[in-house]
Amino acid sequence: MPYRLFRPGAPGKLPLVVYLHGSGGLGDDNQKQLALGNIFGTRVWLLPENQRRFPCYVVAPQTADGWVRYDLSQEGPGPARILPGLGNGAKLALEIISGLSREFPIDANRIYVTGQSMGGAGTWHMLAQRPNFFAAAVICCGSSSVEDGTGSLRTPLWNFHGDSDKSVPVEISRERIAARRKAGGHPLSTEYVGVDHNVWQWAYTEPQLLPWLFSQKLS
Repeated sequence: MPYRLFRPGAPGKLPLVVYLHGSGGLGDDNQKQLALGNIFGTRVWLLPENQRRFPCYVVAPQTADGWVRYDLSQEGPGPARILPGLGNGAKLALEIISGLSREFPIDANRIYVTGQSMGGAGTWHMLAQRPNFFAAAVICCGSSSVEDGTGSLRTPLWNFHGDSDKSVPVEISRERIAARRKAGGHPLSTEYVGVDHNVWQWAYTEPQLLPWLFSQKLS
């Protein structure tokens, strides 16, 4: 799996932000996962003022097939059926995280995962498949998957969605957040009035997002 890695200039053990791209980043060119709508989710951490306050590594893997597990035996038109179990895209991304943690001074108590649309579904998926591994998660307009939102309940989570999203209905987020709260979780949830699928433009520029995220660590 190709990936792009940002290495900070600050010394010592530092956090790692894992960014999961949306469907527009699918491929193996190691470029599209950084382009178009993915610019916000991959670049905000790299801004000089943010690196001064919150130095961190950032990794953006690129999947050609998606993050969750699909029924590859299915034929014909339409989206492939999503199956339970660890998806190959998520598996390879977790292997990248493991490899980077061995190679660089990454703080294992401060590994964060974030993603948008298909990558948002991938974030829900990775939380459920690797409970209590990530220190926190940020999810933007996560699309459908088998995950109901109750995976890794102890993991701090901030979910974003535009209430006018025409690609991924906001009800998908509302149902996951409601299920998580009912199960005893305490997720943050922000809906932007009149915002369509490009909610990442608002989410990743929320003034309190970075201070909130980098204050989270595994206990």
